[in-house]
Amino acid sequence: MTEQPTSHEGRQPRAAGPQERTRPRPQTPPRAVGVPAQPSVASAAGEAIAEPAAGEGAGTPAVARAAAASLPRPDAGTGSGAGAGPVGRGQRGGSGAAAGAAAGGVPADGGGGGVSVAGGGTPGGARAVGGGGMPDGGADGGEGLLDPAGAARREADRLRFVGAATRRIARGIDLDEIVLGLCRATVPTFSDAILVYLRDPLPVGDDRPVDPFVLRLRRTDRLRLTEDGGELSLTAADPDDELDLGPASELCEVRTGGALAEVLRGVRPVFGDSAAARAAFPELLGDNRCVPTGHRAILAPLRGRRRVIGAAVFLRRPDRSPFEPGDLLVAAQLATHTALGIDKAVLYGREAYIADELQRTMLPENLPQPTGVRLASRYLPAAETARVGGDWYDAIPLPGSRVALVVGDVMGHSMTSAAIMGQLRTTAQTLAGLDLPPQEVLHHLDEQAQRLGENRMATCLYAVYDPVAHRITIANAGHPPPVLLHLGGRAEVLRVPPGAPIGVGGVDFEAVELDAPAGATLLLYTDGLVESRMRDVWAGIEQLRERLAATAQLTGPDHSPPLEALCDDVLDMLGPGDRDDDIALLAARFDGIAPSDVAYWFLEPEDAAPGRARRLARRALARWDLEELSDQVELLVSEVVTNAVRYAERPVTLRLLRTDVLRCEVGDDSPQLPRQRRARDTDEGGRGLFLVNRLARRWGATRLSTGKVVWFELST
Repeated sequence: MTEQPTSHEGRQPRAAGPQERTRPRPQTPPRAVGVPAQPSVASAAGEAIAEPAAGEGAGTPAVARAAAASLPRPDAGTGSGAGAGPVGRGQRGGSGAAAGAAAGGVPADGGGGGVSVAGGGTPGGARAVGGGGMPDGGADGGEGLLDPAGAARREADRLRFVGAATRRIARGIDLDEIVLGLCRATVPTFSDAILVYLRDPLPVGDDRPVDPFVLRLRRTDRLRLTEDGGELSLTAADPDDELDLGPASELCEVRTGGALAEVLRGVRPVFGDSAAARAAFPELLGDNRCVPTGHRAILAPLRGRRRVIGAAVFLRRPDRSPFEPGDLLVAAQLATHTALGIDKAVLYGREAYIADELQRTMLPENLPQPTGVRLASRYLPAAETARVGGDWYDAIPLPGSRVALVVGDVMGHSMTSAAIMGQLRTTAQTLAGLDLPPQEVLHHLDEQAQRLGENRMATCLYAVYDPVAHRITIANAGHPPPVLLHLGGRAEVLRVPPGAPIGVGGVDFEAVELDAPAGATLLLYTDGLVESRMRDVWAGIEQLRERLAATAQLTGPDHSPPLEALCDDVLDMLGPGDRDDDIALLAARFDGIAPSDVAYWFLEPEDAAPGRARRLARRALARWDLEELSDQVELLVSEVVTNAVRYAERPVTLRLLRTDVLRCEVGDDSPQLPRQRRARDTDEGGRGLFLVNRLARRWGATRLSTGKVVWFELST
């Protein structure tokens, strides 16, 4: 289907020329009641209507000017009594016209209002819905016509309704909110039922839409009378309802060159009794579906910035006055604002998805589970409209069963902040792999931030926990201090050197070593948790400390609170005005490794070292009742120690750790990492790491500042 561009987009009404300003306006001859209205008003206003941006309520002055231009002057010779009135306007019956509300259900300020039944009505039962405002169209066969003043009031009411409805539609930020705003704005004030069809899938931006062109019923709302009285309410489909199309077709494939495609290509709304709409409705709604007769149905295409993205169907009951030609302009305005809003919502949804994916890939997908420590984490964006930020956390396993705990915060909440955060996190992981001291890691991060550009500021806290020594070493770069929750329920703010933020340059960082008792919990966080417009950072830190102590009291002095529940409870302390920044939270529970589960020796780099290592390992396994692992451990220890002795110049270290697995670590002063290779049949060596790889549960080698460590694990 070839799609034509919108013919009115951005067009302003043409100003009258000098001759047109002085030319007398022709008098409108009297017309008998019941003669069909001429389309001059609709066409004139349609040429003047522009496509405003969603949410601005623009375009309504054009409708007013077009409507005013179509009204005769008071001295233009219009007759009085029956049969006199402006051409194209609905007539008012002698029994009283049913007046509808322009803002009933949609107040003038854009808010929702109550639904009620207005007084008055024709003998046929025509009624108006709302609390006053835009009238319904005049009933056929009325005894009098609206005078120019009444028509002007009708146009003003219609403009107020369009303004209120477009404001309500523009309030939505996602697709469902925009469609719901359209339905709530039009039912029951403008129509008794509405069906909204959208393209499936919706094209995004400049993406080319996929074929075939399929419309899916996104939402349908309608009005009916309740059984216990005359009060109107929005309900689900009712088999006995005269407006029940049902059920309407959920999917509709728009055939190229078909009747529905022609209506959608035309962009302008059409009445349901027009030839084009009568041919398009069976294709859209499905076979054997009928719509109310007369001007009681409007089919309005939804065209976005570049293409048609759907259609809306407005319906009125037979006992309600039909639509007027001017209502086509109202439907066009509502359709335009809805389509432009949907375009923006789809673009926003894609941007939000990109932001979510970016933030998710920048943070750890799963935290490691190193020996002697349990970890839990949380991340909260600043708001739904700012899903990316510069906060991050990380946990990095280190040689010797140690673990590095990192939390940082890059200034800002933009894609740039997230990109800088990702680079700093990668740098921190690389530096941690070199087993540098915490203060050296921060020093190199500071240099990296300066290389990234000017004003690349960030705060960071880097800590290394040793489960064997039960000690933790912390270095700080302008970050809020961590809080340590002891097993008995006492919470304290650790005194660490504050340091300068990363990116300042030329600043030395200090490290402090503290006790990390078993059962204690260390909480690392970013300033978004403790600082907001409502409180300063130190008041927030004190509130956090009190919250942790209160939570620990609930589990008793001998039991630590569960980590996941502790993180959730900490986040619950945030009030409605406390979310000014994104939040990263990392909690570490120190279990440690008991000294009785550790065996440590120094071996001289000599030929007898492998044999001595086998004997020491056998004795340790016997002490731990793990004799069944003796053969494997002796073989693997012999191979790894042999490789270390070959290149070492200083004593070799051998350490066995018993936890849920048996871990063996062999360290030497040679920085060259061993690599597994396939030995040839004639080679005398080269099979040691092949045996380690086949027999061990896991193994690896890590370069240190003083050499390297080769380790392997066996299941106990």
